[in-house]
Amino acid sequence: MLIYEYKLHGNQKQFHAIDEAIRTVQFIRNTCLRLWMDNRGVSKNDLQHYCSTLAKAYPFVKLLNSQARQASASRAWCAISRFYENCKGSVKILPESRQARWSRLAT
Repeated sequence: MLIYEYKLHGNQKQFHAIDEAIRTVQFIRNTCLRLWMDNRGVSKNDLQHYCSTLAKAYPFVKLLNSQARQASASRAWCAISRFYENCKGSVKILPESRQARWSRLAT
C-alpha cells in the first residue's frame, strides 16, 4: 500500500468537503461488506450495482462522484477476496498480546 503525506493549505469549507467524502466512502464500503455478509453468493458485479442503489436511496451518497463510489465498492471487494485468500492459505495471525510478549522476551 502506498501512503502519501502532504500538507494542505485550504479553508474550512474545503476541509469539511474532504471529511464528508471520506465518511461517504467509508459508508459505501461498510454497506457493501454488510451486503456480502448478509447474502450468500454476492459477486463483485453485485457490489458495483449496489452502489447505484445506494446513490438512489441516500442523497449524500449521490453527491459523491460515481467513479469514487465504484472505487469504494472495488476496495470492499478487495477486502473480501483477501479474506478468502487468507482462509484458503490458512494464514495464522497471532493475537496482539502474544506478539507483544514474544517481542519483550527477545530483548
